[in-house]
Amino acid sequence: MISFDLKGKIAVVTGASRGIGQAIAETFAQYGAEVVLVSRKIESLTAVADAITASGGKARPMACHMGDIHAIGELYEFIKKTWGRLDILVNNAATNPYFGEMSGVDESIWNKTIDVNLKGPFFMIQKAIPLMQAAGGGSIVNVSSVNGIRPAQFQGVYSVTKGALINMTQAYAKELAPHKIRVNALLPGFTDTKFSAALMQQDEIYKHVIAQIPMGRHAEPDEMAGAVLYLASDAASFTTGTCIACDGGYLA
Repeated sequence: MISFDLKGKIAVVTGASRGIGQAIAETFAQYGAEVVLVSRKIESLTAVADAITASGGKARPMACHMGDIHAIGELYEFIKKTWGRLDILVNNAATNPYFGEMSGVDESIWNKTIDVNLKGPFFMIQKAIPLMQAAGGGSIVNVSSVNGIRPAQFQGVYSVTKGALINMTQAYAKELAPHKIRVNALLPGFTDTKFSAALMQQDEIYKHVIAQIPMGRHAEPDEMAGAVLYLASDAASFTTGTCIACDGGYLA
């Protein structure tokens, strides 16, 4: 039988305080995983962890800034001391501090976007490798974006990082396959999150975006979680280096 069961698995989900990350963390817990909830501020994770626990799941909140290598190291030291292994990693945390033409981007914006969207996931994966080897293998899911395939207007820098994250996914997939570590990517389309609030609230822009989606609507965060559950579970045992677009047909 094909199984999506995650019972006994240790999973890390970054950007888990809201939106897609929260939906993924809650789904993992529902399927039996013990989830380490990661975000920049511990306060933002408490309500999510409490809700998971109240529903019978297991969750631990941990503060970690994805642009801070030292903080990432401390996170992995905690995981190593607590469990000695890691089964699942979801790199969901991201930032998009600038909306406008790339010609107007200054270095500080560029550095911040690169640090969180690329450097963070790169070293999260690098430091996960020995802990996943200790577990006999593992699954890594990078949350990229449809923008990584088709750059969005006024989101050039963000789109560049998401395209690079797809390339990173494929490179790591080839490198880690012999170690029984699978690496895949989720490409969310237009989803109702705080991240996309500015677009959701501007009627003209919203209608323009929706007009490009064959299904004629935006997605809810929990509509992303099923694809990630598949990639994280044994049901995807022969799936690595791929991108799953959950976009209502936008890239079709």
